[in-house]
Amino acid sequence: MKNLLFFLLAFFLFLYGCSPENDGIRIRIKNTSTFNYENVYVNTSGGEYDYGNLQAGETSVYREFELAYQYAYIRLEVNSDTVAIQPIDYVGETPLKNGKYTYEVTTDGTRQNLGLVFKVD
Repeated sequence: MKNLLFFLLAFFLFLYGCSPENDGIRIRIKNTSTFNYENVYVNTSGGEYDYGNLQAGETSVYREFELAYQYAYIRLEVNSDTVAIQPIDYVGETPLKNGKYTYEVTTDGTRQNLGLVFKVD
């Protein structure tokens, strides 16, 4: 009887550990512009990654973060210029729950215009 209870407990813990809610926060970057991006870097205040280069229309692989919000610090190079989205702070923002998300990043190719659209996947 003890073995059966132990087996059932282990089985349910295994199922819980494999559930989608425990996959963490996964974020990918999508280049929604007509320009190629180089050296794409993201810092969510709960992790940071170099996503590398993204061609126009390309989407990166997911990266896992400990903590993230609907926006983040994003820096990249386009047309030999470095552009960035610089959050002032995250006061009043709600952290993302475990799941998959996409930061869609667009630009018109100038230093002043870099946009971010947040998507839940």
